[in-house]
Amino acid sequence: MPSYEKSDVVMVSSKGQVVIPQAIREKLDIGPKTKLLVYRYQDALIMKKLEIPDPTKRLRALYRRIDRRIAKYGELSEADINEIVQKNRKQKAG
Repeated sequence: MPSYEKSDVVMVSSKGQVVIPQAIREKLDIGPKTKLLVYRYQDALIMKKLEIPDPTKRLRALYRRIDRRIAKYGELSEADINEIVQKNRKQKAG
């Protein structure tokens, strides 16, 4: 069941900006550079916090996995890579 809280009234600035009340920002962990999805639903304006993963962190994790694999099995040669690619293409085709 959704929880409802006391509402606040805010003003739109001449630049179209709206200040989100501090209590809401703190509760939703909204800070500078936080991305919000904003859309209209009937006569309401909806804002939803977006959780966008940091591609740099994901890339670093991928590099760590690659480094561990190389440490365990050694580096792949170009011939090894071509063999793996061909094997996978045959599996997908057949």
